[in-house]
Amino acid sequence: MAVKNRDRFSTATRLKLLGEQTAQRVYRSQTKRQARRSRLTGRAALLVLVVCSLVVALAYPIRQYVSQRAEIAEQRQKQAEHRENVERLRDEKARWQDDAYAEQRVRDRLHYVMPGETGFTVIDPEAAERHRTDGGGADRPWYSNVWDGVDKADRSGAAGRPDDN
Repeated sequence: MAVKNRDRFSTATRLKLLGEQTAQRVYRSQTKRQARRSRLTGRAALLVLVVCSLVVALAYPIRQYVSQRAEIAEQRQKQAEHRENVERLRDEKARWQDDAYAEQRVRDRLHYVMPGETGFTVIDPEAAERHRTDGGGADRPWYSNVWDGVDKADRSGAAGRPDDN
């Protein structure tokens, strides 16, 4: 018994017991931490799953929303351009209502002259020469040239159509 008591209080025995107790405490705290981590990991996994589900569920509607907003902006831009075009056309219509503007445009485009005025047409000599060599002539009346142009257009258009016979 004395040996047992001595053995019980020996330094080696005490260190051995202290080491075992410390190991048990460390083991217990590690298992508690692991248990907490595993619960936290499970919660985190569930949270990640929910967030991913929300992202997947909302991705298409958000993409549609963004594309529709872009389309709306494009349509508004087109609408503004069309409004500007309408305003330009209204201004032009108002100008054509003015007799002086209409007269000036007719004189420019159709080479009209007022009674008592003398009209002049300046012809480029090189262009006139090219016109003569192409089969047109300055010595022919203007309406002959117009009908020749219509006949020429008719011949080129008829080449692509089957005969009606």
